[in-house]
Amino acid sequence: MIIKEIFEAPQWNRSEIARYAKADDSDERISALIESCIIESEPLLEYRVCYTIDDIVRTDHSIKFCGIDTSSSLIKKAVSGCENILLFAATIGAQFDRLIAKYSRLEPSKALILQAIGAERIESLCDAFCEKMNTELHPSKKSLRPRVSPGYGDIELKMQQEIFKVLDCERKIGLTLNESLLMSPSKSVTAMAGIGAYRCLEHNKCDSCANTGCSYRK
Repeated sequence: MIIKEIFEAPQWNRSEIARYAKADDSDERISALIESCIIESEPLLEYRVCYTIDDIVRTDHSIKFCGIDTSSSLIKKAVSGCENILLFAATIGAQFDRLIAKYSRLEPSKALILQAIGAERIESLCDAFCEKMNTELHPSKKSLRPRVSPGYGDIELKMQQEIFKVLDCERKIGLTLNESLLMSPSKSVTAMAGIGAYRCLEHNKCDSCANTGCSYRK
């Protein structure tokens, strides 16, 4: 069963917006520009998620879930010790893409901040969704492992095609995938997370990320 949910706006993290923009949020001009972009963005943002939960089937060389068969070592690590997996897609909507496109032509500095806002918003949505799932899982003494996505480590980007079929993303949340495997709206995410025995929810997401050369890695 595919479940669709609409979320209220997650709390804004202005420091994260500045970090994504590689800007100094102690600079009053930058702070003012961020605030201006937030005010213009807020009415356009939508927070939509669709998801399913499935059993994990292990073979000698691969794992299977939701009809997807993968030998990715990163996914195997992400679901180690787990019997179930959460597969989801999230988006903040197409209207925000049009706002970025508008300022890419008119005011590139504003477009840069809007790109950073989009990154912060979609990550905040994913965090809010996973927090909600953890709350629901807690009575069963289970919790989510850190999420992973196609395109990271050895998870092939073409897995997007299978995920979109499973989740029926276009019909459920208006999310499409083109022949180049690019999502529209662009500020969208597909991801998966193992469901296992309860663990402390405090963790550093960078610990589980395969992108070890990232400048944001702690």
